[in-house]
Amino acid sequence: MKYLLDSNAFIEAKNRYYRMTVCPAYWQWILRMFESNAVASISMVGSELKKGDDELAEWAKEHGAIFLPVDDVDTQQSFQKVAGFVARKGQEMKPGAVGDFLGGADPWLIAKAMALDAVVVTHEAYASDVRKRFLIPNVCEEFGVSWMNTFDLLELLEARFVLPS
Repeated sequence: MKYLLDSNAFIEAKNRYYRMTVCPAYWQWILRMFESNAVASISMVGSELKKGDDELAEWAKEHGAIFLPVDDVDTQQSFQKVAGFVARKGQEMKPGAVGDFLGGADPWLIAKAMALDAVVVTHEAYASDVRKRFLIPNVCEEFGVSWMNTFDLLELLEARFVLPS
C-alpha cells in the first residue's frame, strides 16, 4: 500500500509536533518509508514546500525524489475526473472555491492516489455540509479514495521514535 502525504502533513509536523530539531526521527522515518515504497507525495506538494525559506524547504529540496511526478497518463485522466466533479459541485460552493481548489496541489494529490490506488494522508477532516471550500476527504469520498491523518499513518506503519538506551 502506498500513502501520499498532503502539504499539511509536512507543514504541521514541522511547525508543531515533529519540529526538525526536536524530532529528527520523524523526518528520517518518512525517508525510510519512501525507500520502502510505502510513503511519497507529489511534485506539486514539493513545489509548495520548496517555496518557503526554512528548514522544511531545504529538506524538500534535498529529498526531491519523494515527490512523484503527476504527468503520467493515469494521473492526468484521474485529474480530469476530479476537475469535472469539482466544476459540477462548484455551484454549491462559495465563489472562487473551484479555482482555489483546482489551482493547488490537492486535486493532483487525489488524482495520483486514484492512479496508484493509494491512500491520501491529510490533516483535513471530512465535513459533509462544507460550502466554503473543497476538502480533500470530501473529494476522496466521491471517488472512493481512502484517506487518513498522519497519526493514523504512524500507528498503522508502526513508527517508533524511541531514544537509544
